[in-house]
Amino acid sequence: MFTGLVECRGTVLRLERRGVDARMVLRSEKMFSDMSLGESVAVDGACLTVVSFEGPVFCVDVSAETLSKTTLGSKNSGAVVNLERALRLGDRLGGHLMQGHVDAVGTLTQKRIEGRSWRFAFTVPEELSPFIVAKGSIAVNGVSLTVNGCTPGRFDVNVIPHTAEITTLGMLSPGDPVNIETDIIAKYVHNMLQAWNAAPTDASRARPTGVDADFLKRHGFL
Repeated sequence: MFTGLVECRGTVLRLERRGVDARMVLRSEKMFSDMSLGESVAVDGACLTVVSFEGPVFCVDVSAETLSKTTLGSKNSGAVVNLERALRLGDRLGGHLMQGHVDAVGTLTQKRIEGRSWRFAFTVPEELSPFIVAKGSIAVNGVSLTVNGCTPGRFDVNVIPHTAEITTLGMLSPGDPVNIETDIIAKYVHNMLQAWNAAPTDASRARPTGVDADFLKRHGFL
């Protein structure tokens, strides 16, 4: 799990294609002194596993699924990415709970100054719209942000100067693709309601009258 509070930026040194998969070599701006093999690091919001490291340079494997659902496959040498290590029990949860499982690639469509902040507008596949609500949380390239407003297939956020400076968001221009992860709680609620609405209503198999442990087990939540 992650929080969407980027620890530092990193630079892609190379992306080595290995059949349908790839290995990415990155240099972090910050030395992770207690990094360990097998730990999880979010790279632009995508949860990846560290397979080797030396000093600030580390390697991660990128599966075919991740390459197909994120922007990582288009990262060339020199590309700058956001880095966050996995949340530890007892850490402050300053952003929101994130899995590092990117839902889709969105596109920045508008970027303008609003006060001292930036107002960004993004388009996303419309199937993500049920999970995006005004004043809810969303992750863009691994950065936890608050949704200001949304319509089907579109949402906008404010990016404060600090966030623009320490992450890659300040480098974005209209037309740039970004990794989008919607709120995990919204996904579970949506899935639960779909299961509820699909429950049979005939007399022999009446619709459940409440959400209890048995209901959650039957629909795969427990």
